[in-house]
Amino acid sequence: MSLLRIQQLGFCLIALLLITGCSKVDYVKVDSPAYLRVFNNLNYEKTLDSKDQEVPFLAMLIDPVMDEKGIPVSTKIMGDFLDQRAPYAPPYPSHIGNSTSVNNPEYPGKEDVLVAPVLNGFDLSSWAQIPSGKHRIVFMFRPKNNVPFFNLEPRLKTKVLIDTTIVLDEKEVYTLNVLQKDYQTKKNGVLLRHENFYKLPLSDSLVYVNFYNLSSKGYWEAGYTEKGANIGSKGALGDGIRDRMNVFYTLYRKSSTESVVNNYFGKYLGEIKRNTGEPDVSPYYSFPLFADPLSDGIRTDIWQRLDLLAPGMDLASKPYSGIQMETDNNWAPISCFSNGTVPLDVLRGDENYVLLPNMIVNIHSGIHNPRSFATVNTIEIVNGKAYLTTIQRKYAPPIYK
Repeated sequence: MSLLRIQQLGFCLIALLLITGCSKVDYVKVDSPAYLRVFNNLNYEKTLDSKDQEVPFLAMLIDPVMDEKGIPVSTKIMGDFLDQRAPYAPPYPSHIGNSTSVNNPEYPGKEDVLVAPVLNGFDLSSWAQIPSGKHRIVFMFRPKNNVPFFNLEPRLKTKVLIDTTIVLDEKEVYTLNVLQKDYQTKKNGVLLRHENFYKLPLSDSLVYVNFYNLSSKGYWEAGYTEKGANIGSKGALGDGIRDRMNVFYTLYRKSSTESVVNNYFGKYLGEIKRNTGEPDVSPYYSFPLFADPLSDGIRTDIWQRLDLLAPGMDLASKPYSGIQMETDNNWAPISCFSNGTVPLDVLRGDENYVLLPNMIVNIHSGIHNPRSFATVNTIEIVNGKAYLTTIQRKYAPPIYK
């Protein structure tokens, strides 16, 4: 290592000590842990129909202690400032150290807690360690400000969204979704999913994805104008999809949307069904990491387009194209391209598309910068929005020449 590099590292360490010297995090060892990740899927917007609904900004309390008036006074585990989830949940804890806002798009997210280890090669550092067993879990509405929940006035700590119990088995992985379950009655609830991807014999040369439609009952049937002023900005998906849809995928080279990877146009993946009640894990579908014969086996620039179509339709019979937001809930496309942003001309001027990041991760590893890695992905559809969660295996650290 050069002298300059050593000096740079020294300055960085000194700066780090100056910044963190007055703070200390005392981690409490978790015996017999389970692993939990929580998303707030209450993505409703203010409309005439929802004007009386509370702003979906939450505090999560696990095993709280209440006073005689039912107001929380303490809790064993706290997830504060739980905001509406972000469209992308990356394969690493990207929110730690982000001090621009206290708002947390997931739990643990920014919370400085013990996280899950590497299981079967998968990096689970986006899941928090939670004591296994039975827990009371309470989600409370809280004001959208910077004041920690237990520092709020008592009158601001009374609005309970959900009060329920969950059971977590030791060393098992769970994803908890807070959902609006009925669009007309505005009934809310939770759905605890017991993940299994880390137990499956998954190949590191295949990219995997599964799908969930966690939309409210009655969302897609509701009138177009009932779904908020911003529905047009959500593409064709904004109006919602039917309770049963088929998923097709196409692989493109990054250079052009006209450059489809041979034999990968409009291939059927499987079915997606609306479900907010049963915690079943959806099957994983896959495509090859190096599907493009022009790739060198180290890096690939392909990206994925997904088309959700009503049963009986396929890409050949799809009557929709161009700028067409209202599709009778029969079709919605999702483009997984680059970092989730792409000029409209790349998508042939088609504003129907929802844009999400690529399911293939390109990152500096070993001597290759970048190198392409296969991942395990989950796409969840919730009331006209799409969310992508990506999980990655541990990879070799960079080697700098």
